[in-house]
Amino acid sequence: MELEPTTAVLYTDGASKGNPGPAGAGFVLSDTAGRTLASAGIPLGVTTNNVAEYRGLIGGLEAARELGVTVIHVRSDSELMCRQLGGQYRVKSARLRPLFEQARRLLGEFDTVRIEHVRREFNELADRLASDAAKASGRGRGESHGTGR
Repeated sequence: MELEPTTAVLYTDGASKGNPGPAGAGFVLSDTAGRTLASAGIPLGVTTNNVAEYRGLIGGLEAARELGVTVIHVRSDSELMCRQLGGQYRVKSARLRPLFEQARRLLGEFDTVRIEHVRREFNELADRLASDAAKASGRGRGESHGTGR
């Protein structure tokens, strides 16, 4: 008997107040019915927005892997990250290269992957988690907030 693939949708975002500045990442992992499986806001200290975008993606992919997800649909409002992961843009930044490579390795662990660029208004919860985490970074806090992690 074959098991059904475990499918999830991952909304991910990053925020930096100053670029570079106090930064945070956020993700929301949901099942296909829209029920939240895991979510987190991750304070990152001082870094750039693009680094924060990748950190949100990596955090969400790690949570999905831990929950046994095999089919993942990533939705992000970072056009740069989506196009880099899709091969349309090269990764020129030495700071982003290791994060890009880590994300590609994690994506390779899923049976099926779809990456979609969405407008910010379709990514509100991950955006809020990332923004709150960036504010926490600005206050010197290092804890994460969310579920399932």
